[in-house]
Amino acid sequence: MWTAAIVCLCFVTAFVLASLVEYWVHRLMHASPKLKISERHREHHRKNDGQGVLWEFLDYVKGTAIAMGLMFFVSWQAGLAWMLGALAFAAFSSYAHQLQHENPTKCFWMKMPVHYVHHKYGMWHHNFGLAVDWWDHVFGTYKAVDWLTEEELNQPERGLLALRWW
Repeated sequence: MWTAAIVCLCFVTAFVLASLVEYWVHRLMHASPKLKISERHREHHRKNDGQGVLWEFLDYVKGTAIAMGLMFFVSWQAGLAWMLGALAFAAFSSYAHQLQHENPTKCFWMKMPVHYVHHKYGMWHHNFGLAVDWWDHVFGTYKAVDWLTEEELNQPERGLLALRWW
């Protein structure tokens, strides 16, 4: 019984913590042009395009691989749950990022697709979330705008899976 509770807790904690790390890494990319990751991020803003779900996912996993293995020092069950929680968030975030670049009206889990708005309105100090908007609310960087304009309303109807996967 306790093992199942610990496994669930590890999965959920890793998922939520990964969203927090994503928020702060994105925010740091905007904080200092001297950071090496900032140049790549500026290019992302210039192109205003995702890499494809698979390539986004691989970037997230590469950047967090060491942290994914930490809980294996506690137990293999905790390690596996932690790793799966982190991988689940990486997959969800990769999908959400690509979706917001290609089909932002399909981000039904957010009132406003914050990453899309971040790009569309050049928000260098607001809306840093990619997959979720929780941390923007918590840290006061959420900025609501009337984002649903004719441009979005006139996009051809596409499904949730109709985006670039690689």
